[in-house]
Amino acid sequence: MPSSLRGRSLYLIVALASIAYPFLVYFGLRIVSPAVLAGGLVVLLGARVLFDRGDDARRRLGSVFFIAAIAALILVALSPLAGLESYPILVSLALAGLFAYSLWRPPPVIERIARISHPDLPPAAVPYLRKVTLVWLGFFLANAAVSAATAVSGNMELWMLYNGFISYILMGTLFVAELVVRQRVRRSHGRAGEA
Repeated sequence: MPSSLRGRSLYLIVALASIAYPFLVYFGLRIVSPAVLAGGLVVLLGARVLFDRGDDARRRLGSVFFIAAIAALILVALSPLAGLESYPILVSLALAGLFAYSLWRPPPVIERIARISHPDLPPAAVPYLRKVTLVWLGFFLANAAVSAATAVSGNMELWMLYNGFISYILMGTLFVAELVVRQRVRRSHGRAGEA
């Protein structure tokens, strides 16, 4: 297997494990101790940091996971179970930090993403993309708060359900809603340009 294909396969496995993380923790706790799972978290976070060293966007994402990894390692050292439950909270907070930082030091994250496929964005799009970045910042802060509430509830089923399913549904819903709004904004700006 060529090394690039092997690297992509390993990256895919790490990405899927990150997405399935709440389920892995929930079912893993039935088999092994929190300390063993915490060791798995350390390996997963280390792999994420190593794999997210590619282009500029992946490096930024890698820095988010690096921050989450350091915080999770501290919590794992204090309490393996608390460290395991805190990972989704820490990722949301790190992403919120990335979005907030990009608003402070433009261009905002959403504008950077938009410029990948549309390098010559019209100036009218920039304020809209800033607002979308603010919306995502609010989402990640709210998601961190709900994740924290599920962690302190002591109900692992609720923690797994929210962090492994509901939060992804909410994220997907926000993404789709933004696509719909973006199309409407484009059409309204197109008509205004024709007038």
